[in-house]
Amino acid sequence: MVLSSPQGLRQRKVADDGSEDSGARFKAECGQSEKTRQAHEEVVWGQTPDGEVFRVPTTHDVLTGLFHPRYPKSHLDILNLSLLGLQLVLFYILPRPTAKVFFLLYFVFWRAAYDAGLGWVLTKQSKRKWMVREIQRLGWLDEKRNPAARNWIRAQLQGKMGKDYSFDELPLEYNTWLLFRQLVDVILLNDFLAYCMFSFACFRVPEGLSFPVHAMRWIGGVALVAFNLWVKTEAHNVVKDYGWYWGDVFFQRGALVFDGVFELAPHPMYSVGYAGYYGLSLMAGSYAVLYVSLAAHAAQFAFLVLFENPHIERMYGKRKPIALRKPISASETKKIKKVHSSRQIPSSVEDNADQLSTPAATEGETATDTETETECEGKAPSTLRSYRPKQPILLESTVSQHDLHHKYFRRDVVLLHNIDLLRQVRLSVDEHSSDAMLALLLVYVVLGSTLPVLSYHATLALHFAHACAWCMFHSFGLGLLLRAQSKSKYLVRHFLKHYHYPSRDHGDGAVQEAFTNWKALYNISLCMTYTSLTSLAWKSYTAPVAWFEGDALLCHTLGALLIALHGWAAMESFEVLGVFGWFYGDFFMEDFPAHLEYTGIFRYLNNPELMSGAYFLGLALISGSKLVGMLAVIRFVSHWWFLQTVEHPHMQKLYGDSLRKDAGFVKVIKSVASKNARLLESRAGRHVPEIKRVAKEVKGTFDKVFEETADVVEEFLARSKPRISEVMQETKVLLQQSRERLVITRVARDLSSFDTTKYKVSIVPSQSGDKRFHIGESIKVSWQAPARHSRRDWIGIYKVGANKSTLVTKISSSGLWVPVHHEEWDQDAPVDHTNCITTLGKEPEFGIVSFEGPTLPWTVGQYEVRYHHDGKYNVLSLDGPCEVYVSKPVALDLTSIREYLTYTVPLCLDCDPDLIPLSCGGIQETADTDPAVARDVDDFSFWSEQQAKRICYVIKQAFGVEYAPDVVVADANLTALANRILVSKQLLVL
Repeated sequence: MVLSSPQGLRQRKVADDGSEDSGARFKAECGQSEKTRQAHEEVVWGQTPDGEVFRVPTTHDVLTGLFHPRYPKSHLDILNLSLLGLQLVLFYILPRPTAKVFFLLYFVFWRAAYDAGLGWVLTKQSKRKWMVREIQRLGWLDEKRNPAARNWIRAQLQGKMGKDYSFDELPLEYNTWLLFRQLVDVILLNDFLAYCMFSFACFRVPEGLSFPVHAMRWIGGVALVAFNLWVKTEAHNVVKDYGWYWGDVFFQRGALVFDGVFELAPHPMYSVGYAGYYGLSLMAGSYAVLYVSLAAHAAQFAFLVLFENPHIERMYGKRKPIALRKPISASETKKIKKVHSSRQIPSSVEDNADQLSTPAATEGETATDTETETECEGKAPSTLRSYRPKQPILLESTVSQHDLHHKYFRRDVVLLHNIDLLRQVRLSVDEHSSDAMLALLLVYVVLGSTLPVLSYHATLALHFAHACAWCMFHSFGLGLLLRAQSKSKYLVRHFLKHYHYPSRDHGDGAVQEAFTNWKALYNISLCMTYTSLTSLAWKSYTAPVAWFEGDALLCHTLGALLIALHGWAAMESFEVLGVFGWFYGDFFMEDFPAHLEYTGIFRYLNNPELMSGAYFLGLALISGSKLVGMLAVIRFVSHWWFLQTVEHPHMQKLYGDSLRKDAGFVKVIKSVASKNARLLESRAGRHVPEIKRVAKEVKGTFDKVFEETADVVEEFLARSKPRISEVMQETKVLLQQSRERLVITRVARDLSSFDTTKYKVSIVPSQSGDKRFHIGESIKVSWQAPARHSRRDWIGIYKVGANKSTLVTKISSSGLWVPVHHEEWDQDAPVDHTNCITTLGKEPEFGIVSFEGPTLPWTVGQYEVRYHHDGKYNVLSLDGPCEVYVSKPVALDLTSIREYLTYTVPLCLDCDPDLIPLSCGGIQETADTDPAVARDVDDFSFWSEQQAKRICYVIKQAFGVEYAPDVVVADANLTALANRILVSKQLLVL
């Protein structure tokens, strides 16, 4: 129920001298003081959505009006009393088991009528005034169209009201509310009594409990029921009938006010106001009653979340721009400086920018996330004032809540929200926290807790799969990641896209963070690869009974030597490579000197990393396990793939001809082999040609096998790509067809009375004289229709080729449509279902509609416009194509990029003067006129994240740089964003 109070509009009665209009009188009455109100007769004023002000009559609460013998009873009251009496009779007639089932189902029916039925009706009334319009459409209160229904409703309402009620003088909204509240009385009272009857039917005395426990159970139950009744009574005293029956869904009677019991708990009507449910559960001693109470209470909270809170936000909320920079006052600035001096972290409160803020009186209420957008109002792109800097602008370090928030918070992980497996968060100088480690820990904990007791062989298979997975990830997973970094700087792009860095950072922050997180990920993978292998070897190892019999001692000795060899090779490699080479730093940092030194172990081997397989082979010998041996082979093959497809191509690109072909060890082997070949040739005599032929054939066979294998892999990939594309296309077609079936039901079957040749629609050329529109520019469409056309006709814009038929549109407009007659539509629903055909005049009707803001297509491409009939999908005329494009900047320097943004950013912000920068023609608030706290002329803000996504799309199309909306929101400044784009382009040059 809407928690609003009439006290804001309850004022003393004043004489109306006729000099004020109704709106002024409404405001004047709202402005009287509380003390004056208490001293005079109270008069409550209401106001309809159309602005009509009326005096609100006195109403009586439901119990008084229904059960007091002096008050007349309407037909709905008689129905209500009959249903209540029938429940009492059935409770005494039905056997106890039958009564339990019956009253359970009966209570479920009334509870569904309350939470689902009333919630659905009230939501439609809140959004579109549905109940009022339905009564208008049906003519229930129209004396000419339906006099019988009007007279019956009038009799029902007048009998329930006092002398100050006049059915004919009060507006339709108020009479509709009175009729609605009688329906609510029927539902609420039957819902309450059905629950009580179910509780009484389930009553039992629990066995095995002592007398003190029974006494406490009854005392607690009675206390909860009494508390429930007190809460409901106090809540009604605060909100009165106006709030009890959701009056503000129909008309306004003051602001949202919370006092009294509403200061006890949040939403007391729905939270502590249901304590009686649990009191009856205690007294009934039934778990069935308890669980039904919990389910009913949960349904009531669903009603609160799905209807009540959204309605409060719609009625009393206020849109708050995203990224609005409001400088902190001097006193707050001093506090921040003081906190800095004491080395404490300053607190920063950043409101959720997608939420609507409620008045201060509603503290503790839950806001509902909404995403709203505003349309361009009369601000054409050509009228935007140009601001051309003579030199790069240095941003002032103005302290604002927005900047402080993005200084201390960067997509922080909250539970699993914002988790980024490529990121490592720095906790202190020596401590870091990795999102990958968090995810890994959760996976291990979940898997470890859900695994059943396994047999020995199953345990070995699990350890093998675990070790194999880490081995494959270390070589193939990280290999593909490194290859993407080498080819397109994937990791650097990732951090540039998703995270905000200071404008004077020059891109160093993204490179450093990408490399830092890569190091953490690589180290985790390396450790887990060897740890998982060691665990497998340990699980499969069995100590030999006789060490000196067989080859047990030999295998252990050779295994230990291979492990030692691996350790020595790793240390020697690290000594030469250092930390930079160990973590593949040349894939990330280009400012390091690019030169090669073949020293240490690299004097002998080009890739000593291949000796890492010695550790695997050594453990295989020691454990005697075929699984470990198989893993050693997998490790060798996967690492060979890494060297051939990742490291060698990158080294060739980076070092070119300075990269040596053969290492010292290979050269020596080749030299010895060459000498032996000459010696063999001298001794072979006449067999030399035959030996050469065999050697050549063997070499050719190996080469042929290698080439054929490569060809097969390439052919497989080539064939797989169209197959995958075909599957994706078929999936899209299926989804589109399923959507078409929903659309076809909204097609008019008979258009014989309409001459489709008289319908015309045409795209008005852009300012350049053609049908090319820059993304964000309004697209105007002229239309012509005969005199008897439907006033619910509408025009949609679609991509060329999306609809194969020119007679029927078979895909959704996705919001890209405008009505021909705006007054006939309320958002996306027609206002009325009758009189939709224009009958006046014989001449064709002309007009122009404009696609702006959210109705525009925000992706580049070729589009067409379609004129549709009567709110359906029959196409009467179409025109196209027109092109939506994104222009390119004239040059890649700070001034040119900033100039480009001064044109495109306002378009993405719907040219709203409250959002666009002052340098582009924005409006400065009066609070910002003080030069000491004036906002930067390049600052801009948003109504929704969708507008930030538009800017990201335009930047990607124009510059080839991809950003997440959070990055653009964090900058929210033309110069800062231009600096970021310039640095990103310089950084991502390949």
